[in-house]
Amino acid sequence: MNIRLNLKYDGTAYHGWQIQKNAVTVQETVKTALDKITGGDIKLIGCGRTDTGVHAENYVCNFHTLSSVPPEKFAYALNALLPDDIVCVNSEAVSDSFHAKNSAVKKRYVYKVLCREFPDAFLCRYTWHFKYPVDIDKMRTAAKAFLGEHDFIGFASSGFTVKTTVREIYSLDVLNDNDIITIDITGNGFLYNMVRIIAGTLVFAGCGKINPDDMADIIASRDRTQAGITAPPQGLFLKEVYYD
Repeated sequence: MNIRLNLKYDGTAYHGWQIQKNAVTVQETVKTALDKITGGDIKLIGCGRTDTGVHAENYVCNFHTLSSVPPEKFAYALNALLPDDIVCVNSEAVSDSFHAKNSAVKKRYVYKVLCREFPDAFLCRYTWHFKYPVDIDKMRTAAKAFLGEHDFIGFASSGFTVKTTVREIYSLDVLNDNDIITIDITGNGFLYNMVRIIAGTLVFAGCGKINPDDMADIIASRDRTQAGITAPPQGLFLKEVYYD
């Protein structure tokens, strides 16, 4: 039986999704709970990595099991064992061919920036505090250059291993609500730290450090040094993973 889980988690206390030695991760925490429920050694497959401090509103993972627990009951059993900052919002049986990572066709992320002089004690875990003024229209102008298919090697941190650095961005919106800027991006895949680098670059375009009219040339240059900084992790949320 192949079980799909939908998780929601606050990544503040975790060293990302993937199991690591000598560090608490979301994958390890969920797997430990599943092992107790099933009495086995579960192989938990995630839809991708999230870094230390990054959050997920709808993270998808799956595992195969011979357990007699009804598929829809795994959510209830997990929530009885998981800490408060990880919640299983749904569990269901899926086809044996379903793979949380390989079956995904696109992903949506949002990045939140608090743009005002002073930080917020309640938002510090979930936004990047940027105390300088930004021009939303300049950010939106710069955002248009990212749409479509490009080689995004200039918007990736080192340390990744992929066959190609070409990705397609389907939508990229910049919204503003009461000093919180939300960067909403959907694509067929993302390189290591790509969303955070795009966020940092758009903020730099908004505050005048990068000319938004140069953004297409910056992307085409494939040069990491021409883009903006890597925005801090706490503002990033995995919003949705899409499957056929």
